[in-house]
Amino acid sequence: MKKPQQAFIGLGSNLGDTQANLMAGWHRLGEVTGISLIRLSSPYRTEPVGMDTEHWFTNAVGEISTALSPTELLAAMLAIEADLGRDRTLTRDRPVDLDLLYYGDLMIHSQALTIPHPHIADRLFVLAPLAELAPEHVHPGLGRTNVELCRKLKTQAGVERQKWRSMGLSGV
Repeated sequence: MKKPQQAFIGLGSNLGDTQANLMAGWHRLGEVTGISLIRLSSPYRTEPVGMDTEHWFTNAVGEISTALSPTELLAAMLAIEADLGRDRTLTRDRPVDLDLLYYGDLMIHSQALTIPHPHIADRLFVLAPLAELAPEHVHPGLGRTNVELCRKLKTQAGVERQKWRSMGLSGV
């Protein structure tokens, strides 16, 4: 068995009970053989970016340890999204969205997968929870920490840190 890797997963939802949807996705990740949940950021209420919808998002970032390869992890994440009602043929609203942000210090650029996620440095809704969880984690391609990347975007509006509602868990 290969050595477990640290990975960061972006979680998002803008339909239904968004916090419950994120928790469902997070818990489902923890049920996958080869994935151990480490911790989950605060939820962030965020304005939609790059899509035409009136539904704001709730976003968070989770840290996991995984023995799965990046492609195996991606497949598990896509299966969880589908099980929770995500239809990837629709580009607007979604009950849950799981994105592989970082997988160790690995850099992959293939048709199926890009790691680190190609839009990390441009999205405060990803960087704010990433900077909360792992402020000193360095983006392997940009050579900057999550907190440095986050500070660069702090002028973006529409990202508000919240607290988890009592759902039997306040993060992990």
